[in-house]
Amino acid sequence: MTFPSLNEQMDLIKRAAVEILPENELVKKIERSIKKNKPLIIKQGFDPTAPDIHLGHTVGIRKLRHFQELGHQVVVIIGDYTAMVGDPSEKNSTRPRLSHEQVMAHAKTYQNQFFKILDKNKTQIRFNGEWFAKMPFDQVMGLAAKFTVARMLERDDFAKRYKSQLPISVHEFFYPLMQGYDSVMIKSDVELGATEQKFNLVIGRQIQKEYGQEPQIVLTLPVLEGLDGKQRMSKSIGNYIGIDEPPKEIYGKTMSIPDALIFPYFELITDVDASELNKIKLDLQNAEINPRDIKKYLGRTIVRMYHGDNAGVSAEKEFENIFIKKDLPDEIPEVKLTVDKMRIDELIVYTKTAESKGQAKRLVQGGAVSISGEKVSDPFKEISIENGQILKVGKRKFVKLML
Repeated sequence: MTFPSLNEQMDLIKRAAVEILPENELVKKIERSIKKNKPLIIKQGFDPTAPDIHLGHTVGIRKLRHFQELGHQVVVIIGDYTAMVGDPSEKNSTRPRLSHEQVMAHAKTYQNQFFKILDKNKTQIRFNGEWFAKMPFDQVMGLAAKFTVARMLERDDFAKRYKSQLPISVHEFFYPLMQGYDSVMIKSDVELGATEQKFNLVIGRQIQKEYGQEPQIVLTLPVLEGLDGKQRMSKSIGNYIGIDEPPKEIYGKTMSIPDALIFPYFELITDVDASELNKIKLDLQNAEINPRDIKKYLGRTIVRMYHGDNAGVSAEKEFENIFIKKDLPDEIPEVKLTVDKMRIDELIVYTKTAESKGQAKRLVQGGAVSISGEKVSDPFKEISIENGQILKVGKRKFVKLML
């Protein structure tokens, strides 16, 4: 095949990238690839610790797609063995261990969802159980000998836990070693990961050297903030948008993000081109343009990418019928609940939309309380709570209920 020029490749590779380490080595690899007409091997690993892929995962998957468009070979590692260890990145405690059966059940959905973005004909799916399940213990010890405990404790999350006398299980030290060994097994040229993965990715370079291979290039990408605009997108936190969710859910959740996330979402998780990105950036700086209109376009774009052209328009229409015409505000605070049923007066107090049950009772009896547009008249009624319901108390207090 004919590869694009070095400059064309670097322009696309650098889109939204945080670091390329070292960039001069990547340039040499691409030049050699063009000269020999041989694709580079591009790697990213995914641990199926939950059953679905959300938009946070797609930051890396979209970058893999960029490499495919440039003619390179993508290898996706599904970490059926690393998932049983659990990535300690950004964690202040040991992750609960998953069984192999749980991991493999989650992996089934991952494989289907990858190909909503990646070209199936240009993607290899590998499970790291292919090599770890067969590794004799002397080879395990050989891998462990490649790195020191002192070097592991240089890692921020381990260092903080050690300093705070929080437990660090020995098996957690194996995670970066296993991720690095994955690179050895597929002879990776480039590995992608979020910025928080940098320690693991750099270890991969060292382990490849230890096994006599040319070290991979490390390409780090931003961590996508979730719907709250504060923490990384995560299913466990509940601030996520799943790519398999219904169009109305994707659109509605997109409309709930803070305005500050509009441009990062366009840049990191959509397929809009560079010229359109520049226009969006300028529009967001234009005081005469309502950011809400740009957010609508973002919602339509994301829905279109995963459900087709018509779905985005339909989702927007439904959203406006339900929410806009009921005069809901642009941004509604969320309150998380651990139960799916609660008496309405207790719910009002719990969400801090009234100071006491007595006040809540008066508000309900005065017709000032509704759940998703339906008035509640009995202050002692038990409410069956569904994710995303809007509790309205009085004229100006709105809360989104999240399980």
